Amino acid sequence: MINITNLHKRFKDVTAVNGVSFDIPKGELFGLLGPNGAGKTTTINMIVGVLKPDDGTISINNVPDPTRPEIRVKLGNAPQALALYDNLTARENLTFFGKLYNLTGQRLKTRVAWALEFVGLVDRADHRVETFSGGMKRRVNLACAVVHDPDVILFDEPTVGVDPQSRNMIFDTIEELKRDGRTIIYTTHYMEEAERLCNRVAIIDHGAILALDTVDGLIDLHGGNSLITAEAESIPEHTANFADSWDGPNLKYSTDQPMRDLAKLTGLGVNFKRLKVERPSLEDVFLNLTGRSLRD
Repeated sequence: MINITNLHKRFKDVTAVNGVSFDIPKGELFGLLGPNGAGKTTTINMIVGVLKPDDGTISINNVPDPTRPEIRVKLGNAPQALALYDNLTARENLTFFGKLYNLTGQRLKTRVAWALEFVGLVDRADHRVETFSGGMKRRVNLACAVVHDPDVILFDEPTVGVDPQSRNMIFDTIEELKRDGRTIIYTTHYMEEAERLCNRVAIIDHGAILALDTVDGLIDLHGGNSLITAEAESIPEHTANFADSWDGPNLKYSTDQPMRDLAKLTGLGVNFKRLKVERPSLEDVFLNLTGRSLRD
């Protein structure tokens, strides 16, 4: 469905995208995870044809130019910078963007009504966008991206600055689009969003992809060990292999096989009063790959 090969983009002395490549099959929700300034938005803008790559190729449905009309009509884009007209109502914004994609007549009215229902804004349909909260504006922005029923949808940091209610609504709508078989690219610097939503995730920093896999695959390869913390009722004498990890009845143990080691401890007669297993996260993956926090 989407084939990205060796994309490069420079702005004067700044290399914003440096050799980015990935393929996305139809129906996948693909994540670009990285801090602000990592190159996510520049990559999105090249995919939708707003920016021209300095080098590399972009192919969507085997067509090698996203600026061609037959490709643009199949793309929906919810940019990080809100693309709305504050002096228009939500319905008027959706009508305007629908007309840009050649929707007319009853088909336009039906799609606008569907989009308003989809993002939960039917009761505010005829209110000016300037009266909306930040979260509601994000939801209108999302609705404008899907009003024309696109096959491919790009969401660039769609939850930045939104309230929890709108954030959950955005998650629900994106998950519904995923179930409907849409191909989605989702950029974020929130690891929990990538973990919840994405089939696969590319870790991007300084314009380059550092790793690409499923969330579980990334954690297994780059996350490091799990941490077991526990309090035992008693410590049998024959737990010598874990001797350095006990502080009285308290255990703190780093391992790449937490279930195996817990089973071993239980088999040795350890009874736990309290037990916690902390699995590595995408934050740990990013830290191990770059030496710094995802939010630095």
